[in-house]
Amino acid sequence: MSYGITVVAFTASFLIAFILYKIFIPILRKIKLGQRILEIGPNWHKAKEGTPLMGGLFFITATLLTVAALYLSGAYNKTSIFFPINLCFVILNAGIGYIDDYVKLFKKRNRGLRARHKLLLQFAVTGAYLASLKLFDCIDTTLTIPFIGRTVDLGAFYYILTALIIIYMINSANLTDGLDGLAGSVAFVIAALFFIIGTREGLKDIYITEAALGGALAAFLIFNFHPAKIFMGDTGSLFLGSMLVVCAMRIGSPLLMVLIGLVYVIEGLSDIIQVTVYKLSGRKKRFFKMAPIHHHFELCGMSEVTIVALCLGITVAVSALAYYIYYTI
Repeated sequence: MSYGITVVAFTASFLIAFILYKIFIPILRKIKLGQRILEIGPNWHKAKEGTPLMGGLFFITATLLTVAALYLSGAYNKTSIFFPINLCFVILNAGIGYIDDYVKLFKKRNRGLRARHKLLLQFAVTGAYLASLKLFDCIDTTLTIPFIGRTVDLGAFYYILTALIIIYMINSANLTDGLDGLAGSVAFVIAALFFIIGTREGLKDIYITEAALGGALAAFLIFNFHPAKIFMGDTGSLFLGSMLVVCAMRIGSPLLMVLIGLVYVIEGLSDIIQVTVYKLSGRKKRFFKMAPIHHHFELCGMSEVTIVALCLGITVAVSALAYYIYYTI
């Protein structure tokens, strides 16, 4: 591995993103392109009303510009079809997030796209993604099971199961974006893990891209840590969720993303449990004080910084465990 390339990727992406945030945060504030806070949320979140949204656009732009420049310079292995397929997938997911943010900001519908429309788009993109990987023989129907190191051939069911896992993880990453610094810091740790794995495996499309993403996220977090000056929006969170997906698919272990993204899994499950209990009880009971679970912790008296630190610690721990499993079991 050329450490020089990764240093260039991280530094260039960081500087591009940092400059974009310095330029555009004041502009977004001036034109009042900010987040509206739902009344059902914690009342102290009202202070965040008007914080500029769609900050994900800038760390995505920084990452993609850096990756494109390095790709054109010959830093990447251009014989790998995995890279362009994965790149298209993350861009399309970011596009779905952008539509969601656009509806929130310009159509004044705070919940964004209707859930069924969003899922329809996600299933279409995920289906096309898996079909493309199969077409170019990048995947087969065998699934590696972490912890026991066994593989099972699921046949056609592989595509159904993988699609469901992918969409769940991406949407759960979206749910995680609810506190200052939470989604960005968790994604930074995940990027660091895949950078290490990509380096060890000699996969340039992973370690160079993750270095660029890490640099852009580092710049974003400067402006997103509590109190946040900008939010990433669905554009950014869906991009980050899909980056976890493509890296797990690239190393041939889609189930491993469930462990690495354990914080995402918990956030998603808390939302499912809350909705299920609420509907089964005739809209009378809630399992959590509020979902996703990070809001439950808030209402229990934990500070945003403490919750972010907890989730960060969990992600570091499960990332270390995932690394051990991947190379030992």
